[in-house]
Amino acid sequence: MTTRLNPYLSFRDKAQEAMDFYHSVFGGELTRSTFGEYQMGDDTEKDKIMHSQLLTESGLCLMGADTPNEMEHTPGMNGSISISGGDEAELRGYWDKLRDGGVVSLPLEKAPWGDSFGMCIDKYGVNWLVNINGTPAA
Repeated sequence: MTTRLNPYLSFRDKAQEAMDFYHSVFGGELTRSTFGEYQMGDDTEKDKIMHSQLLTESGLCLMGADTPNEMEHTPGMNGSISISGGDEAELRGYWDKLRDGGVVSLPLEKAPWGDSFGMCIDKYGVNWLVNINGTPAA
């Protein structure tokens, strides 16, 4: 069995909306379970997302959940999610969708090392790095 590193995002009452957004960006299969399905939490949390997982045909995996009310939730994260590869059309498509409604920190353009690179924060406060393989700088 292959070992994988899977980003897991935490939200406050926005997991369903956010994961639907990422599904629209990356495609694939999105599954989710609510706290109510497992008789967890109180009645005010029964419809919140306990766990969701997005798996794409290209092997991407992104997980997310709502943070229960009794737990502290600090928006943002100490890091970024990086997507890289050689399929320029695919990666630019992700970039365009991720930055829509968000903030571009660094435009997606040719970088000194020869790749195209950009950074943005999506409308849910998640930091994204997109790197498209290019020709190494001379």
